[in-house]
Amino acid sequence: MKKLLIGCLFTSLVAFGQQTQQVEALDSVFIDTKVPIARKNSGKVITKISSQQLQQQAGKSVASIINTVSGIEINGSRSNDGQNLSYFVRGGNNRQVVIMVDGVQLNDPSQIANDYDLRLLPASTIEEIEIIKGASSVLYGSGAATAVINITTKKASIKKIAANFTTSLASNQSSEGKANYKLASVINNVAVNGTLENFFYNATFGNRYTDGLSAIAAPEGEEAFEADVFNRFDGRINLGYKISEAITISQFFAFDKFKAGFDDFSFTDAENLSITEQLKTGGHFEWEFAKGKYVFNDSYTWIEREISSSFPSKFDSKLYSLDNYLSYNFSKQFTALIGLNVNLSSFNSFTIPFGENNFVQNIDEDTANFDIIDPYVNATYFSDFGLNINAGARINIHSEYDTNVVYNINPSYNIGFNSSNLKALGSYSTAYITPSLFQLYDPQFGNGELQPEDNATIEGGLEFTKSDLRVSAVYFTRNQKNFVDFVTVDPDLFIFKYQNISEEFTSSGIEVEVSKTFFENLNVSANYTNTQADERFALRIPEHKVNASAQYAFSKRTNFGLQFQYTSERDDSFFNPDTFENETITLDSFSLLDFNYSFQATKNIRLFTSITNIFNTEYEELFRFQTRGRNFRVGLSLDF
Repeated sequence: MKKLLIGCLFTSLVAFGQQTQQVEALDSVFIDTKVPIARKNSGKVITKISSQQLQQQAGKSVASIINTVSGIEINGSRSNDGQNLSYFVRGGNNRQVVIMVDGVQLNDPSQIANDYDLRLLPASTIEEIEIIKGASSVLYGSGAATAVINITTKKASIKKIAANFTTSLASNQSSEGKANYKLASVINNVAVNGTLENFFYNATFGNRYTDGLSAIAAPEGEEAFEADVFNRFDGRINLGYKISEAITISQFFAFDKFKAGFDDFSFTDAENLSITEQLKTGGHFEWEFAKGKYVFNDSYTWIEREISSSFPSKFDSKLYSLDNYLSYNFSKQFTALIGLNVNLSSFNSFTIPFGENNFVQNIDEDTANFDIIDPYVNATYFSDFGLNINAGARINIHSEYDTNVVYNINPSYNIGFNSSNLKALGSYSTAYITPSLFQLYDPQFGNGELQPEDNATIEGGLEFTKSDLRVSAVYFTRNQKNFVDFVTVDPDLFIFKYQNISEEFTSSGIEVEVSKTFFENLNVSANYTNTQADERFALRIPEHKVNASAQYAFSKRTNFGLQFQYTSERDDSFFNPDTFENETITLDSFSLLDFNYSFQATKNIRLFTSITNIFNTEYEELFRFQTRGRNFRVGLSLDF
């Protein structure tokens, strides 16, 4: 059956692939259709983080940058660089967010949530980030229930050879204790790229090192715990060839490795260490026709993790992902897209049994593996009278459970007047979340009878755009069924297991965004999010969150900006080692203000500096874990 479906799909790709050329609109978006369209024709409110905005936040991690987007709370992004990250979007968690890099979904089969670790991605190699919220499983598969984060890496220069070197130094301290502002963070990145006739290349190497901040905060009145170091190295080379004006092919090779110190879960200082290594290779093939485009992206990833602590463990995983699709323009108004997504996962796990000294394998890749093969279709229609419709469906064929179907319908309507446009939008989208390999096959907690979770999102809103102004407001409500939960089977014998539960859960909220340009050199933007998360999943999710930014260009060479963030009270849960019970505590609200400045000293030299948490606010992201206080960064970027 699978072979028949794959064969039929590829036959369709060849038959349909007679021609197309997709012309990008000036203010275009891509993520909600996989075809560049004008923002006004999109039935979603899409967030784009441009290369200029990334440059203005030099030195910040990818997680910190994305944490300023409406509807998103990345818990841990303000803490020690080695802190584990939790992705909270629309009342969901890590398992419900898909991260894409250059058109391929990334995840880690050895993680409990099968999620991808943003700590592996250096911000310096990124050209642009697009984010769509809501159920998007039709185009992006399992896990795309609350958001898809699509990251595009930098392209090669059109020059024969171009190079960039960026370095920065910073302090890294909490708001507690005496401020000394000693240098404790170094970030370096070098890139060499270019184009030689039809051949192009791009090579990067980077390092991020931070010291000076402990993972756990010491009890009040005691000396600070020993700092937990984070140290990451990364490298990537991409080689490509433009066979003709219509056909391009490329292949990349990359490695990433980081070491992160962390403390004991009992809130005591410890010399624990987490080491993660990643190797990746993959390719890109693109063929533009007169009326369409065929795209093939794939990647093969090997990830190894080792945890040195009171409970030592080792993991290694393999993931092959490919996504290929053909878009065809039947007319200026109607475009259809047909595609195939494949995800092949496996992992091994090793632990040291109590009372022994050597690692023993407890999960084997011969058992812990599954295949996902998903054909999908999507279509967009743009009328002459303002109505736009985006709709599609996907068949999920999983090696461990029955076939699953998801779909979406996303109409919008434009009302244009003078140079302005008012768009009304709505959507109903379904999504599924595949149980992870750990949840299925772990010998102690796994359950081979698990079924995928079902998610459905309804949203509606308005977006007003003018040449220098954009305002949007969206209401959403999300329903979860068949949720996979970690439940107590026998409390007396401490037996726990993953199970689907019959309860349904609903989260809802509002996301408001505004951006405005004044006098051509002052850009102001702000967003507000209200999230009504289901009580069962509300831990660490703020009900209210505000982000605001102002960037002012004194001249073509000088720019400075301010960034503000307000996060309301949240509940957190912690394990009390004295009572052996989980307890709930309310974390206080907090506000942070950051400053950035850059100066183009010469054609090739740019200087930049920043101050984060200007008022040295003391706050917690996670109970008893440290966060960064007032810190400064200085750096320079050289272009050749």
